[in-house]
Amino acid sequence: MELKLNRPICFFDLETTGIDVARDRIVEIAIFKIYPNGNKESKTWLVNPGMPIPPSSTAIHGISNEKVANEPTFRELASQIHTMIKDSDLAGFNSDRFDIPLLAEELLRAEVDFDMKNRVSVDIQTIFHKMEERTLSAAYKFYCGQSLENAHSAAADTMATYEILKAQLERYPELENDMKALSEFTTRKKSVDFAGFITLNPEGQEVFSFGKHKGALVDDVLEKEPGYFGWIQNADFPLYTKKVLTGIKLRKLNTKS
Repeated sequence: MELKLNRPICFFDLETTGIDVARDRIVEIAIFKIYPNGNKESKTWLVNPGMPIPPSSTAIHGISNEKVANEPTFRELASQIHTMIKDSDLAGFNSDRFDIPLLAEELLRAEVDFDMKNRVSVDIQTIFHKMEERTLSAAYKFYCGQSLENAHSAAADTMATYEILKAQLERYPELENDMKALSEFTTRKKSVDFAGFITLNPEGQEVFSFGKHKGALVDDVLEKEPGYFGWIQNADFPLYTKKVLTGIKLRKLNTKS
């Protein structure tokens, strides 16, 4: 079964220095882009993260400091990567909770504006977990009947994720072959930022999900405690969270004027 697309979709996977979205860096990125007319293109980049790759991470993906020493930095690649994905929906395995947030951090760090306002994301891991509760390798074996060679290679994982989604659509007739519907199915919670520090309450209003203002309306906190905005901007929060909070503050100021 081929995907029904209204716009291109980019399946992608990251290999990184670690799992901290705000602090860790990309060492490899693979993107597999599919167009509504069926055309496909793929690209894989090794990336110099500008920081040491921990041995524990190298043990997982096999990418060492020596391997990326002469590769371009993400800042040098950011324009190419953004050009490839800017017109597309995004899909991956655990992408909503890790790959998309970390990619957003890298792009914003490279001064490339990025958001998800005009696109949707489909997290294939969520479909799998809702249906079967397994890992990527097990998912590939279960849905595609094959062993995943070169697991934790970004390119191999990206292609496996694409094949799994097609097989999931074949297996589960209740899944709609539509990216917006799949995005809604794979969305775990209504987060405004990727990291989940700002979420939506049942009324669709932005609220903080942590700390002393947990559950409080963001607008109310910004009005009653203006210093809280500055604290978040200067603290170790993800850049995308800071961007979202700035947008909320500007919207509130524009409403008043």
